[in-house]
Amino acid sequence: MTPPACGDTGCNVISALTALLSLSAPKGVSLLVPQPNINATVAQNILLSVDYSCRGVATIEWKHVSSRGTTKIAEWRSGNYVNISTGYKDRVTIFENGSIQLLNVGVRDAGYYFVTVTEEHGTNIYGTIVLNVYEIIYEDLHFVAVFFAFLTGVSAILICFMWLCNKSLHLFQKKTHKLTASNTEEIELETIEC
Repeated sequence: MTPPACGDTGCNVISALTALLSLSAPKGVSLLVPQPNINATVAQNILLSVDYSCRGVATIEWKHVSSRGTTKIAEWRSGNYVNISTGYKDRVTIFENGSIQLLNVGVRDAGYYFVTVTEEHGTNIYGTIVLNVYEIIYEDLHFVAVFFAFLTGVSAILICFMWLCNKSLHLFQKKTHKLTASNTEEIELETIEC
């Protein structure tokens, strides 16, 4: 079916309105998650990196989901509104591109991190990052090394104590032997004199 014919003026008005609507209509929002899986160790600072783009003002919201439940981390609107949860106040830094940095992560921070970018016209896009947090193995080795050093020190003290006891015993035996020898000489002398 062919479109109805229109005059020059009518087609120009329709074309202008179509162009105006296409410029003012929301183009949507896009979100890029460059690293969807992050491995970290305890006490490390990590960056949950994303990059979004949209035509209007966007609201960014981050949530943490783990076996302990869902926790809202932060929500902010480009340029003017920031709301960080009290549990994350001193541990989170937010960035204009939608990324957040978690400071001093612990095992409790492992889990799924969901980011939602909402354009002012209501268009949403979601992203997910999985964070695995591992305990530092050398802490266990550190404990073993300290415990081994403690046992070595105690052993050295016990060896020194045993050596002193042995020396004391030998000195005591020498004195006892000398006393016994001198008593024996006296008895022999008395026997000879009689």
